[in-house]
Amino acid sequence: MRSLHVAATGMMAQQNNVEVISNNIANISTTGYKRRRAEFQDLIYQNLRRSGSQSADTGTVLPSGAQIGLGVRTAAVYRISEQGNLQQTENRFDIAIRGNGYFQIQLPSGETAYTRDGTFGLSAEGTIVTAEGFVVQPGITIPANARDVTINANGEVLAKLDGQTNPQNVGQLQLAIFANEGGLEAIGDNLFLATPGSGDAQQGAPGTPGYGQTMQGFIETSNVNVVQEITSLITAQRAYEMNSRVITASDEMLSTLTRLR
Repeated sequence: MRSLHVAATGMMAQQNNVEVISNNIANISTTGYKRRRAEFQDLIYQNLRRSGSQSADTGTVLPSGAQIGLGVRTAAVYRISEQGNLQQTENRFDIAIRGNGYFQIQLPSGETAYTRDGTFGLSAEGTIVTAEGFVVQPGITIPANARDVTINANGEVLAKLDGQTNPQNVGQLQLAIFANEGGLEAIGDNLFLATPGSGDAQQGAPGTPGYGQTMQGFIETSNVNVVQEITSLITAQRAYEMNSRVITASDEMLSTLTRLR
């Protein structure tokens, strides 16, 4: 019976849906995390009677056909890139992006990764790095004799040095934007890689048209809505149960057939 296979595809689709929702809930406290949403598509159809074909008896054109669907599949898992809330940390090297853009991170392999997680610190050499020790491009080094560091909305890093009245500009942060943020490949550690689907990174200074502003002493929280995720979880669970009941009903029908004499 087709219904067994169709219901099985429905259960697998809802299992994928629950896994996406569970990942959202698990990352509710992850800095800069963007929630995901699973999208589904129906599978191919089997034509019992093709719409528009001629009737064998009278030669008239059939106004509608008879198609039997063969189930569902997971088409994509989209990343929802809406802005998360900004939380003040009072850490002078924490930086949040208000608006579009990603920080650029140099990986040990030499590749450039991208992130919205601005929980930065200093390396032993005074270079601004991520929590994993990866250098934040373009590789800004804070002088050892700096008494205070200010990062303004335009990404300029200003250090107040001993014996100087005016702060010294020691570097300029650059942000990257993409034609299709959803095409970025997540590699863990809050990092993404560019792909042919995302397009090449377009670099620019914070605060310029199309780029967000940097906010020192803040981080961007996850944009996961707990109430919405729990509602989606209940819906997915009920859909999974209904598909399992279809399998049970199909099994009972097959059992009835086997008992016929």
